[in-house]
Amino acid sequence: MKRNSISSKLMVGLAGLGLAATLGACTAGTDSASTTTTESPLSEAPQSPMADGTMSDGTAPTQGGSTTLDQVVADNSSFSTLNSAIQAAGLEATLSGTGPYTVFAPTNEAFAALPAGTLDQLLLPENKAKLQQVISYHVVPGNVTSADITPGEVNTVEGAPVNITKNAGEVTVGDAKVVETDITASNGVVHAIDKVLLPPTLNAQ
Repeated sequence: MKRNSISSKLMVGLAGLGLAATLGACTAGTDSASTTTTESPLSEAPQSPMADGTMSDGTAPTQGGSTTLDQVVADNSSFSTLNSAIQAAGLEATLSGTGPYTVFAPTNEAFAALPAGTLDQLLLPENKAKLQQVISYHVVPGNVTSADITPGEVNTVEGAPVNITKNAGEVTVGDAKVVETDITASNGVVHAIDKVLLPPTLNAQ
């Protein structure tokens, strides 16, 4: 079925991206997922920061002023694809709300590295719930600057945890490298990453 094809597309391409180990094989049953409520998991995320720690690369935080997270993404040309995905998922209002949230934001190049057709499938109206899952997997509750992040597992607002590691000064979130830190907003902070993270909960759909 067409609704099953997105999970298949994701998994085929993930093998080449090095993410298949964390996701495993997607199974059938996406019909129920695609008809579930499209209420964002972000709207019910707990507002608790991560433990203190450090992954500082010497980059000073920029000042967010009154600019909200959705505006930070919209105003940064490196995040134009992410901005389109946020709009398709209907998450602009959430990311302009009180928060705070920390967004690990895939760059345009990160989205371009997905298997051909994957992004187009995710942007379809019938896959809105899946797209919300994917975006929510890039968001952590709290205002977490580079000085506040510690290696280890942390829960995302999607519900599944993601692992943060640091090796020789290089920080990774899942299999994605952090390429820019501390783009601050009035309701949180953005860190740019070089790969799109896909939640393991897509396994069950």
